[in-house]
Amino acid sequence: MKIAVFGAGSIGCHLGGMLAEVADVTLVGRPAAMDVLRSRGLLLTGGGRAERRVAPAAVRLATGPQAAAGADYVLVTVKSAATAQAARELAGHLAPGAAVVSFQNGLRNPGLLREELPGRTVLAGMVPYNVVQAAPGVFHQGTAGVLMVDGGERSAPLAAAMAQAGLAVEPRDDMPEVQHAKLLMNLNNAINALSGLPLREQLGQRAYRACLALCQREALAAFRAANLAPARLSPVPPGLMPLVLRLPDRLFRRLAAATLRVDAQARSSMWEDLQRGRPTEIDTLQGEVTALATRHGMRAPVNARLAELVREAESRGTGGARRWGGAELLAELRAAADEGAAERG
Repeated sequence: MKIAVFGAGSIGCHLGGMLAEVADVTLVGRPAAMDVLRSRGLLLTGGGRAERRVAPAAVRLATGPQAAAGADYVLVTVKSAATAQAARELAGHLAPGAAVVSFQNGLRNPGLLREELPGRTVLAGMVPYNVVQAAPGVFHQGTAGVLMVDGGERSAPLAAAMAQAGLAVEPRDDMPEVQHAKLLMNLNNAINALSGLPLREQLGQRAYRACLALCQREALAAFRAANLAPARLSPVPPGLMPLVLRLPDRLFRRLAAATLRVDAQARSSMWEDLQRGRPTEIDTLQGEVTALATRHGMRAPVNARLAELVREAESRGTGGARRWGGAELLAELRAAADEGAAERG
């Protein structure tokens, strides 16, 4: 099987590196990133697996879309803002029977790919866990979870290859609902990025979890207005997640120990973006909630304020983001919620 990964950042290198044992893999990414892999190869860590080294010769490394020619599957892992451009670049190079698979954050990427690639097979995928680049060429999976992808005959060979490579994967017939559930979880990315803390430490503090609960409450209200029902991906139903997040630390840790596996190194991809001075995906996370609420005559002031704080952090450049304490951030978001309620009244 030939697999091309278009947008080989942290997630792309993780998926491509794992699949290199069972498939002919081409990683397509930025020249500087590919130069690092050409000299060092990849080291994949975390995820409850033994470290896996991938020699430079074990994968093909490229910087242009023409490298996707001949691939059976093209895994798209670019940032959401680059999806349409990625599709346009790939359009002239895809093999006639190739399937394009979006393994990206956000809700709109499969649809954008279909618009730009009419007549092509486009599948939705979901990566539930966190991967960051711990060092040049080192990609660490810090949280647990099962990959999900559109079910059916077209995805079956890819799912089989993933399972053979040691990746837990589940074909699903409800990927839109899965993506909405993932969005609820991803609303924590901004909070983690602004905290400056590892995920385990941040989620272990009730004040930060209360911030996430405020974000999720707005998202769930917008989902209800749009008649959207997120899939249940954990023992806790999506509608009860804000209540669970507000539990005292001791009770939450006891519950999380059984359902949420986060290692000491895990951080959100948005934290990594701010540290490296890259644009974040805030518009496809908090921005998606505020846009959905607006379309249904509602407001989402907490998510809107959090998006403003992330944009302010982006403007400070590499490593310049302000670190927000839990109580301080919670007070800021509650003030936004109160102001929104007063305007509605």
